[in-house]
Amino acid sequence: MENGTDYKKIEKTAKRKKTVVSTVTYVLLTVWAVIVLFPFYWMILTSLKSYGAYNSEYIPKFFTLSPTLQNYADAFTTVSLGRYLINTTIFTVVTTAIMLFVITFAAFAFARLDFKGKNIAFLVFLSLMMIPNELVIITNFVTVTNLDMRNSFPGLILPSVTSVFYIYLLKENFEQIPDSLYFAAKVDGTSDLKYLMKVMIPISRPTLITITILKVIECWNSYVWPRLITDDENYFLVSNGIQEIRENGFGRENIPAMMAAVVVISVPLIVLFLIFRKKVMEGVSRGGTKG
Repeated sequence: MENGTDYKKIEKTAKRKKTVVSTVTYVLLTVWAVIVLFPFYWMILTSLKSYGAYNSEYIPKFFTLSPTLQNYADAFTTVSLGRYLINTTIFTVVTTAIMLFVITFAAFAFARLDFKGKNIAFLVFLSLMMIPNELVIITNFVTVTNLDMRNSFPGLILPSVTSVFYIYLLKENFEQIPDSLYFAAKVDGTSDLKYLMKVMIPISRPTLITITILKVIECWNSYVWPRLITDDENYFLVSNGIQEIRENGFGRENIPAMMAAVVVISVPLIVLFLIFRKKVMEGVSRGGTKG
C-alpha cells in the first residue's frame, strides 16, 4: 500500500510540475507574441484613424470608435501606389522566374553531372558569398549604367537573377536523391533534362517552393538597388516608392495615410507566408538535412 501511495504522490508531483512548466511556457509565448504583433496592430489601428482624430490624441489611444477607410482610398488616388504595386509585381515575378530557371540548372550540374574541376569550381563559386554586397552593388551599378539600362526593368532585374546561397541549398537537396534513381533512369535511356524535370524537381518541390517564397519576399522588400538605379517615378517599386509618398505625397505629418499605404504593401507578403508557412519550414529542414 505504501508503495502504491508513494507512486501516486510522485505521479501527482510530476503532473503538477508539468502543468507549471506548460503554464509558464504559454505565458512567455503569449507575452512574446504580443510584443511581436503589437507593431502590426498599431500600424493597422493608425491607418483606420482620420487625420484629425490622430492629431487630436495627446495621449495615444489603443482603439478607435470611429474607424475610416478614407486613408486607403487616398493611398490609391492621392499618390501612385497602384503603379508602385504593379511595378513591384512585374519585378518580383520576372526576377523569381528567371532565378528559378538559373539556379535549378546550376544546382543540377553541381549535384549530378561529372565534369573536370567541378569541386574546385563550386568552391570558387561559394567563395563569392564572402564578397561584401556593397562591392557587388558598385560593380553592378557601373555595369548597368554603361549599358544604358538605368530606369528600366532589365536594369532592375538582371543583377538579381541568381543566388549562390539558393544554388547551394538546392544542390544539397538534389544530392539527397539516391544515385540509384539516376543510374536506373540512364539505363532506360532517360536524358539528363528529362530526369531533372520528371524526377528531381518533383521530389525537391518543397525546397523550390521555399526558395520561391524567400525570393519573392526579397524582391518585394528590395530597397537599396531599386533606389540606386531608378530616379524615374514610372519605375519606382513599393520599397522606394514609399519614401516618395512620404516626401511628395501625403507629407510627413499625415501618418494615418502613410500607415494605410504600408498596410497595403505588407498584406501580400503576410498572406503569402501564412499560406505557405508549412512548405517553407519543410523545405528548409529538407535542405539542411543530409542523407
